[in-house]
Amino acid sequence: MNDIETKYCPSGKPVPEPARAQPMVPLLSYQREDVESPARFRWNCWSRQSGKSFTKSLRRILRALARRRNQIFLSAGERQSRELMEKARQHCQALKIACDYYDRDYFRELSIKQLEIKLPGGVRIIGLPANPQTSRGFTGDVLLDEFAMHAYDREIWSAMFPTVLRGNGELDVASTPKGRGNRFYQLRDNPQFSHSTLTLPDAIAQGLNVDAEQIRLAMGDDLLYRQEFLCEFLDESSSFLTYEQIAACVDPLLVLYETPAAMAGETGELFVGIDVGRLRDLTVMWVLAKEEATQASRRTSGHEGTKEGEVGTRGQRDEGTKGPSLPSLTTVAIFELAGAPFRVQDELIGELLSLRQVRRCCIDAGGLGMQLAERAVERFGDHRVEGVRFTPVLKSQLAGGLRIAVESRRIRIPADEHIRNDWHSLERMMTESGHFRLAAPRREGSHADRFWAAALAVYAANEAMGIAQCANVRRLQYVRTGTW
Repeated sequence: MNDIETKYCPSGKPVPEPARAQPMVPLLSYQREDVESPARFRWNCWSRQSGKSFTKSLRRILRALARRRNQIFLSAGERQSRELMEKARQHCQALKIACDYYDRDYFRELSIKQLEIKLPGGVRIIGLPANPQTSRGFTGDVLLDEFAMHAYDREIWSAMFPTVLRGNGELDVASTPKGRGNRFYQLRDNPQFSHSTLTLPDAIAQGLNVDAEQIRLAMGDDLLYRQEFLCEFLDESSSFLTYEQIAACVDPLLVLYETPAAMAGETGELFVGIDVGRLRDLTVMWVLAKEEATQASRRTSGHEGTKEGEVGTRGQRDEGTKGPSLPSLTTVAIFELAGAPFRVQDELIGELLSLRQVRRCCIDAGGLGMQLAERAVERFGDHRVEGVRFTPVLKSQLAGGLRIAVESRRIRIPADEHIRNDWHSLERMMTESGHFRLAAPRREGSHADRFWAAALAVYAANEAMGIAQCANVRRLQYVRTGTW
């Protein structure tokens, strides 16, 4: 058998090298080892871009056909679920396996799409975004893809584990590390699991054609490189927001608007934060909708795992909690511009602030943002637009406001790797004089730009004055008391 590639037939059994008529899927040795592993419970901590999803989806398809069992794929969000299911469909095509693909609205009240592939023999592969409410009621084998990124990972674990109880069900857990405060980290020492850790150098040694040193130098961030490519579970003591705190605010069902015009149908008030960049940094426009509990639950589903009295991810308190419900800050749009001319940025800002639903906007008015901020104030008035100059005191206030929203789970954000890394990049650093300051390295083309845009949006929502109202008054009259 070739060291670099193994040939599989639709039954899932290896095919001898001379059988050229059979379809082929090329595998590196570490991928082949995982696909052929007989372990019932499998834990994979693999480097980014080493082929986790490719390998795991192939493994589950072959195991599904061999075991005649349904497969349930849970991904961090709907976009990730679609990408994983697309890999599964490509495997079926490469292996010449007849299949039907469905995109169904099984959870209409929750706005959840269930993706499904039907294989021969009535076997189904079901793809879902991770959510505790939709993870119940299935029987089959389970794949938890990028499990460290799952919001509500503890609730999902309790909902999904009974799925493999009957019929000697199998469970695969795969991810890249994201701190130590999650279920994926806790499973690394579980003796019931077969464990596999694969760093980028390990993958290169087994045939992956990548220059690790070039990747490290181009990334320009040793801490992030160690996490993403060397599979290190890093200590988060210096991080302003931990991955666990960020994950608690992730809503895998959240769908963002792609253009300002698409938001014209929004019924609630919108608040905008804009962090301005040009060449080295991104320009990020973060849009939040302030919603009461009923509005938020109508937009997407609630969270079952909230404890009594605890503020849930939708911004509402459970029934029985004393005190009024807190409004939820729901991310409805994020616009990112990289290297865009100021003319293009100004046009997008104008289109966004022209929406009547936008109640208040806070925009970075220092350095590069000064001209854009001045023009926005001139066009839309200082009652709607505030130019914000970043000072150490104000940065601390902005960051603190976002952290309070995160800790109280009032803010909801989409499942996005770039957002998580960006928010997590902000660190508390000690100066020589003994004071703390907030700083972030440039990572993935961003200098915590997404964090500061979101912080400005939260600041805009918190600093907004009362509800805009009008009152009818009687007609003005002149009263003559003497000579006119």
